[in-house]
Amino acid sequence: MYSLSAPRLRGVFPVVPTTFTESGALDLPSQLRCVDFMIEAGSTGLCILANFSEQFVLSDEEREVLTQAILKHVNGRVPVIVTTTHFGTEVCAQRSVRAQEAGAAMVMVMPPYHGATIRVSEEKIYEFYARLSDAIHIPIMIQDAPVSGTPLSAAFLARMAKEIENVCYFKIETAGAASKLRELIRLGGEAIEGPW
Repeated sequence: MYSLSAPRLRGVFPVVPTTFTESGALDLPSQLRCVDFMIEAGSTGLCILANFSEQFVLSDEEREVLTQAILKHVNGRVPVIVTTTHFGTEVCAQRSVRAQEAGAAMVMVMPPYHGATIRVSEEKIYEFYARLSDAIHIPIMIQDAPVSGTPLSAAFLARMAKEIENVCYFKIETAGAASKLRELIRLGGEAIEGPW
């Protein structure tokens, strides 16, 4: 079992921007040069298809093309985290399974939400991550980002870390992140493998 004292992934994992041609199409040659640059600059690993990568303007087909092309190009040189966020449990699980099969080291997922005000209860968020964990065997990083507008308390995150097998990494992007991370580590102990 991995834990805070022996995490599987640690170091610097920058988010890879998605590159486009002037017409708005994916620019795969540029994309792969960008990946090489980030690895050659000393990145420990990479994170793709995140909010900074403009994940919400990408079609499902473009997401799949990027996932497959980048993971094939990286070819195990560094671990790659693939963002598989979707408000639908089955869609998120399917994205995550495909990422895992392509060689992802971890998936990063925001809690389910849709639009400006549609949120789900803690019970349904828990169920969402539990079902996602059942579908894959790689770690899940919960992305606690303001864009979702979904409050995730340190106590709730720690509970999920203790009870859901693959939930063990947390990317805290909310205001007061340092305090929340300290509280998460205090409450979750060794179940918190990666407080990011």
